[in-house]
Amino acid sequence: MSSAAKNVTPITLELGGKSAMIVFEDADIEATLEWILMGIFFNQGQVCSATSRLLVHESIAPALLERLVEEAQRLVVGDPLTTADAKLGPLVSKPQFERVRGYIKSGIEQGATLLCGGLEPPAGTHPSGFFVSPTIFADVTDDMTIWKEEIFGPVLCVRTFKTESEAVAAANNSPYGLAAAVISKDLERCERVVRALEVGICWVNCSQPTYVELPWGGVKKSGIGRELGPWGLDNYLNIKQITRYAAYGNTPFGWYDTRKA
Repeated sequence: MSSAAKNVTPITLELGGKSAMIVFEDADIEATLEWILMGIFFNQGQVCSATSRLLVHESIAPALLERLVEEAQRLVVGDPLTTADAKLGPLVSKPQFERVRGYIKSGIEQGATLLCGGLEPPAGTHPSGFFVSPTIFADVTDDMTIWKEEIFGPVLCVRTFKTESEAVAAANNSPYGLAAAVISKDLERCERVVRALEVGICWVNCSQPTYVELPWGGVKKSGIGRELGPWGLDNYLNIKQITRYAAYGNTPFGWYDTRKA
């Protein structure tokens, strides 16, 4: 951004995120599980829009987390070229592998409750591979590093809420604003909440489906500008204003009329 500023060069920045998923008390737990899992574990969590912060209404949190841990532990981690049912492969590089492990250590040291995954190598994976088990932390507070910073790995942070306003405030309490998801059977509430969320992309009763026809980008530290659809083309165009005075020669504009002199 600073390099482009030297020549006043237009720039689009599609940056990272720490996206939240809000699950209300009327959510169908079984239907919600797929979207939670996909939202954070797809591509080993190496997704800028990954819904890595899970806000669950306190009334359904115990039941949802029990099922979520069961399903997360069923996910197979391994080399997709040799393991047919592998859902999570290795992270992209050793530095990223060590970075993700560092965040997991931070979560443990700062007092979050580790529900599954962690630092142990996934069963059946090569010891020198960059594999990380699907990891879920509960009881995460907003001052913990794993809640505030983008991990870019298969690590989900969970906390509960009581009211809609509390959930929206917690979701918005982030320097990032790329994406968010809302899960509820009450579509009026979903509409109200997505309008209140400070993000550029919202999903209702799902997480991560993306279409090239729709604008993609965030607000705050998640970037500026939009990609995809006609909005993506706008970033490369210059708009020219042309105003034609249709009454020229017949009617004076009136601010400075020389014919009155």
